[in-house]
Amino acid sequence: MTAKDLSLETSGRPTAAPATEPKPNGFLLPIVGGAALAHLLNDMIQAMLPAIFPMLKASFSLSFGQIGVIALVYQVTASLLQPWIGLYTDKHPKPYLLPSGMVMTLIGIALIATAGSYAMLLVAAAIVGVGSATFHPEASRIARLASGGRFGTAQSTFQVGGNTGTAIGPLLTALIVIPYGQPAVAWFMLVALFAIYVLYRLTIWVKHNGQAKAKSLSKSHAAGLPRGKVVQAVVVICILMFAKFVYIASFTNYFTFYLIERFGLSVQHSQIFLFIFLAAVAAGTFAGGPVGDRIGRKAVIWISFLGVAPFALMLPHVGLVWTAILAIVIGLVMSSAFAAMVVYAQEAVPGRVGMVSGLMFGLMFGIGGIGAAGLGELADSRGIVWVYGLTSFLPLLGLVTALLPSTGNKSNKL
Repeated sequence: MTAKDLSLETSGRPTAAPATEPKPNGFLLPIVGGAALAHLLNDMIQAMLPAIFPMLKASFSLSFGQIGVIALVYQVTASLLQPWIGLYTDKHPKPYLLPSGMVMTLIGIALIATAGSYAMLLVAAAIVGVGSATFHPEASRIARLASGGRFGTAQSTFQVGGNTGTAIGPLLTALIVIPYGQPAVAWFMLVALFAIYVLYRLTIWVKHNGQAKAKSLSKSHAAGLPRGKVVQAVVVICILMFAKFVYIASFTNYFTFYLIERFGLSVQHSQIFLFIFLAAVAAGTFAGGPVGDRIGRKAVIWISFLGVAPFALMLPHVGLVWTAILAIVIGLVMSSAFAAMVVYAQEAVPGRVGMVSGLMFGLMFGIGGIGAAGLGELADSRGIVWVYGLTSFLPLLGLVTALLPSTGNKSNKL
């Protein structure tokens, strides 16, 4: 276009608002919803693995420690790769990485369904971890691009998709896999195929709209934190993530064993209790983002940890009915913090959405994996009931929220 053409095109219009500077055009529910749906499908598959741990333990004569190692291999594989994938794609966008990563998950499911040894289970868990590592930072980036500036709401919507999938996964496992054995895991390949289709459609949207959305949202970036404050924030976030996800790992990996040992439930009945807890986690996650947009990220983090502490301390000392009730309350309250922590970190280091998302989800998987392995060893030596007494103190670590620096964004002020 020549200067003359540009002059003719813009004549008669104010020059203060050029058309080349797009503004956020609101929360794009179809795109955020698509990312949340993909997250649901992805995490439904991920949740299937711990849900079949009791079956694998019996079939392969595994110890709690070996079960913990399977969880560790999967989660550490995912956690180590995610920040590097996010950092790389911040500088070199790779839209088709999303459906390609889900292909890895598809391969991992096939290996789990056909594994004949403990070593092959570890390989399969590692491949599923690679698929998860490629998914989270890039899908989280899409949710932010389509947020229209409502970052907490978009992140919690995205995350609630994952938590819903995590809740549905054990239920489907109890209905499909447990009655028919290990080969029935292959049914989850259909879920992976559908996820590949959804991610391909999201990829097409990013290719056509990603640059414009990123430019529009960049105007809402806060200045971020100076280097020293970034280090302080990272240390505090790591402590909070440790408390949250080691405690959550005690439920996702061992709650069924706890219910079986303490109350004599069957595997299938214990899976229903796990589903109830994970459904509460999904509901709490959805509430955390919009509330954080209104009252501030730090306020949500305070409520999430200290609000849940009394119920966590009560859980190991009550009967079955109260165990179910307290598990629901704990899931609702504790889960509300994650979206707030992700958005807080993204605002502390603006312009590095992929790296920060990968780091946060990587920490989630890594801490959860190390926690699962450690809790498995403790359960072998001290008993699963003793483990729940120990982990009940973890929410008290939420007191370190007082040390989180303000990013300058009003949503991060208490």
